[in-house]
Amino acid sequence: MPIRAVCFDVGETLIDETREWNGWADFLGVPRLTLFTALGVSMWRGESHRKVFEIFRPDLDFSTVRQQRAAQGWRYGFEPSDLYPDARPCLSELRERGFKVLIAGNQPKEAEQALHSLNLPVDFIASSAGWGVSKPDPGFFQRVIEAAGVPAESIAYVGDRVDNDVIPARAAGMMAVFLRRGPWGWMHEERPEIEQAHLRLRTLHGLADILLGDDAE
Repeated sequence: MPIRAVCFDVGETLIDETREWNGWADFLGVPRLTLFTALGVSMWRGESHRKVFEIFRPDLDFSTVRQQRAAQGWRYGFEPSDLYPDARPCLSELRERGFKVLIAGNQPKEAEQALHSLNLPVDFIASSAGWGVSKPDPGFFQRVIEAAGVPAESIAYVGDRVDNDVIPARAAGMMAVFLRRGPWGWMHEERPEIEQAHLRLRTLHGLADILLGDDAE
């Protein structure tokens, strides 16, 4: 069955999270390189990225930490420069060529407005917090199917992680598209489970051609 809808993860798929992590390093009072090293180690161990906060601030109450940052002038949001260069062109081409385009990832509710503010050429935006279910829970992918309005086998889900994106998307009956980008992308490509991806990308350029079978390579 041909692909009729494409759903994208957010962090390190469409959005470069470097600026956000730099902000966390400054808030925690640790050198940025130190934080990124700790993040890499936690990722390699298969731990949640929140483990990083426990390393540097074991007393940190994550439920109130955003309030603390807000008191220092921080506001949640994305800037146009946070988009990877190939993100907007890919989204535009997909829509122009007849695909329904969605964005849904493990993000706080505020991410929905932040993404809307970028005026992206998409049909639908959602967050795990807004839905009340997070990847890799099958319920998340069921919500994607409902939002797309087409059968699971007509949906391609694009993400940078094997555990949260490739495996559960495939289990839901979707085309699992892996994007080697960001720290998770580079590390997860080394995992044997990467073989479960139907499609492996280095860039979003040309995705419409590939899904339509027009790619020459």
